[in-house]
Amino acid sequence: MKAGDVTQGTIRTPLRPLARILRARERGENPDAIERENIRLRHEAMRDRARQRAEGRLMVLAIFFTLAFMAVGGRMTILAASDPHEPEVSDRLAPITARRADIVDRHGRVLATNLVTHSLYAQPPLMTDPERAARELARIFPDLDEERLLRRFTGRAKFLWIRRKISPEQMQAVHDIGDPGLLFGPREMRLYPNGRLAAHVLGGAGFGREDVSSAEVVGVAGVEKAFDDYLRDPANGGAPLRLSIDLPIQSVVERVLEGGMRLMKAKGAAAVLMEAKTGEIVAMASLPDFDPNARPAPPVSGSPADSPLFNRAVQGVYELGSTFKLFTAAQAMELGLARPDTIIDATAPLKWGKFTIGEFRNHNYGKIPLADVIVKSSNVGTARLAMEIGADRQRVFLERLGLLESTPVELVEAPGARPLVPERWSEITTITVSYGHGLAASPLHLAAAYASLLNGGRRVTPTLLHRDTPPEPGPRIVSEEVSAAARAMLRDVVVRGTAQLAEVPGYAVAGKTGTADKPSERGYAEDKTITTFAGVFPAHDPAYVIVVVLDEPVDTTGPEPRRTAGWTAVPVAAEIIRRAAPLLGVPPVIEPRPTDRLTLTSN
Repeated sequence: MKAGDVTQGTIRTPLRPLARILRARERGENPDAIERENIRLRHEAMRDRARQRAEGRLMVLAIFFTLAFMAVGGRMTILAASDPHEPEVSDRLAPITARRADIVDRHGRVLATNLVTHSLYAQPPLMTDPERAARELARIFPDLDEERLLRRFTGRAKFLWIRRKISPEQMQAVHDIGDPGLLFGPREMRLYPNGRLAAHVLGGAGFGREDVSSAEVVGVAGVEKAFDDYLRDPANGGAPLRLSIDLPIQSVVERVLEGGMRLMKAKGAAAVLMEAKTGEIVAMASLPDFDPNARPAPPVSGSPADSPLFNRAVQGVYELGSTFKLFTAAQAMELGLARPDTIIDATAPLKWGKFTIGEFRNHNYGKIPLADVIVKSSNVGTARLAMEIGADRQRVFLERLGLLESTPVELVEAPGARPLVPERWSEITTITVSYGHGLAASPLHLAAAYASLLNGGRRVTPTLLHRDTPPEPGPRIVSEEVSAAARAMLRDVVVRGTAQLAEVPGYAVAGKTGTADKPSERGYAEDKTITTFAGVFPAHDPAYVIVVVLDEPVDTTGPEPRRTAGWTAVPVAAEIIRRAAPLLGVPPVIEPRPTDRLTLTSN
């Protein structure tokens, strides 16, 4: 036996066994017949084994196909017994979350919420009368074109969106058409029940991922986008986002600001009302505005500032004029360079190289106390103080006030609204910045800076979130004594200076006016101004800061047009304070008359 004859533990039988061959030869038989017989038997055994293997495989395949057909049949039975529905295309790992938390004001009043509604779509293969459906839909939705609808209904499309959201009345009207190819899907849309109120704060929302049974509501601007993750997070349990806005105060500010804008024929307007010690924004308005329930599309041409979507209170950076003079005076007092009674040389004009610094209407105030530099709004007096302070110290002080960087307020628009800062801070830059020219900032920047200076000298950070407990005091900007002296100066501005129309009996308003010529292609326009009033009330212990800015206002009540802040922005701010202060719970205080005005009487 050969070694190759042993396979898989068996001994292969030889085709020509020697014993049988010898016996066959003895009997005279042919030995080859033995070999042929062995081959035949071996082949029959091989065929038997192959047949057994094939039968086993066929049995396994038969069982597999039987189970598969049973599964398909069971699934078809389930589908046949269930109600038909539109197939949904969605990522099972990231399901569409339609629910979005409410936004409320500081007292829990609803600013933004959700409304259950429906969407409208069509499945043309199921439509019985496309012509009638197109005609009736164009009647229900006048902005739809009947011919275009008909082309879409008779085309190759199997699915068409008609309306992402419809009202219950529109839904009933479409239902009355009775066409089985017009179908409705549930929707949850964002609703702003107060319409235009606080539009720039809220921003607006739209649809993200969607299918016929749900849609993802996402923020597109304002706090809706800034807090999009929070508002969509199911882990918050639907807890509302609580803003610092006070709804009645917001309404007052917007109504008065709109009336003042129309009265002064202004191109635009902005206002900020802020808590002086916490930085919480009680009201923020920008005009023109929009309805976030029907947010307009962004402009594709022209200046973004001309769009109603533009938030002038945050995105608008302007030269804010003489309101900056307070910063120069406060820094001079903090550095020990001057006191309110220190005599400042305000003799005009002031020559610096080829530049001439003069006063409004060519006044020449001569030598006057620092307090009167602010009361009379002297450019020259402020410029001389700024030269003593120096460029480096001035820049550091303005930076500490937050006037050289974007405001950290919780709006997606805020980071892009950086102040326009001079590239080279030379001495002439120091002079012009001291009285509000050459550096542009937003009304919100100004409100935060005034709060930081006048609330006792602590830096505040503007915020749109309401806190149940006061925040920790910010870093000190100026001493309490300097803060009190600055408030006294601003009170004098209202009592006997350029802001006398800001006086509101019982509320001791203190503030500063600012009138800046509006930049144009050739420098500055002669008849276009940005007017500003920035102030606090009550002056002895400021609770609130107010800033009002008007774009290109003009007062025509006098014999000639007046474009200064004292005649435009100041009356608007005074009316806001007059209406808002009682609602804010600020008690009126009757200030005592000066002793030199007392009249002694006897019985």
